[in-house]
Amino acid sequence: MEKFTEHCGLVVPLDRDNVDTDAMIPKQFLKSIRRTGYGPHLFDEWRWLDHGEPGMDVSGRKPNPDFVLNQPRYQGATIMIGRRNFGCGSSREHAVWALQQYGIRCVLAPSYSDIFRNNALKNGLLVVQLPEAEMDTLFDETLATPGYRLTVSLEAQTVTRPGGQSIAFEIDPYRRQCLLDGTDDIDAVLAHAEAIRNYETMARRAQPWLYSTQPGQAD
Repeated sequence: MEKFTEHCGLVVPLDRDNVDTDAMIPKQFLKSIRRTGYGPHLFDEWRWLDHGEPGMDVSGRKPNPDFVLNQPRYQGATIMIGRRNFGCGSSREHAVWALQQYGIRCVLAPSYSDIFRNNALKNGLLVVQLPEAEMDTLFDETLATPGYRLTVSLEAQTVTRPGGQSIAFEIDPYRRQCLLDGTDDIDAVLAHAEAIRNYETMARRAQPWLYSTQPGQAD
């Protein structure tokens, strides 16, 4: 997993409440067994005027000029700002993968679906929750300022605006450390591999009947 310490990036505003994961990556793309190739289909039904399917060559598709991701001023954006209940809908990690593979490193919003928040943090996408008043200011400034950029520091737990004003945010300490280290839950378990092996050895000696096998069964 890629480390996240501090990131400065162009901001794209998605000015809608209740943006759901079904919109982020429509159901037909869940048929793929791969973990790659979702970026071109992020918000597929909003972003394109035709119907998308897995493996489709997007170079010949007609983009929706009214959708924010297709506007020239937001090309190359790596920070997305959203409204209330961002990431609601069904549980699908594909939504997080699509955001990441499009190039989004961080999302800022006043509230999130718990499932989306957990999926995002476990996959290395930083999601920051800020008060609605602060989000209103960020939307106003983004819309009024072409090339608007923010600096998000996970180390300092701050979002810094172009004028230097910083907004503090909270994050679960364990998830924060995982992002800073670039580790996931499996890495966290493997860090204790020796202690786990020692425990298994001790348990086999103390309670051998729990580890005995019947004829024909694998140990």
